[in-house]
Amino acid sequence: MTKEEFLENYIGAFNRGDLDGFTRFYDENVVLDLGGKKTIHTREGIRAFYREVFVKIRETLIVDQLVLDDDGLACIISTEFHALADWPDFMAGPIEAGQSIHIESFIFYTFGADGKFTHIRTTRSKG
Repeated sequence: MTKEEFLENYIGAFNRGDLDGFTRFYDENVVLDLGGKKTIHTREGIRAFYREVFVKIRETLIVDQLVLDDDGLACIISTEFHALADWPDFMAGPIEAGQSIHIESFIFYTFGADGKFTHIRTTRSKG
């Protein structure tokens, strides 16, 4: 994977809410660790999770810094969570329709042998 592929194809698809577009980068047995608050297993599990999230939240990612090698990538991402509906128990904090929450996260992606993401680890750094 190149930086351009990650930014244009993966992040671009995520920001559009294109479940097929961004989950095609995941290994079938990928593990997503959301800062120790929730762990999601499998590509289909992540699809199901975001299918529910995208009904209530428009999530926009901006990559502030990206480091890539043969084993994976690490990035600092600024995220805006814009509420489409009230969500009092939203993982990033209670939010009402029309409000936005901004956070910054460190995200680490591990590549499998086929270049797909096998493990994604996130932790909040600000916000």
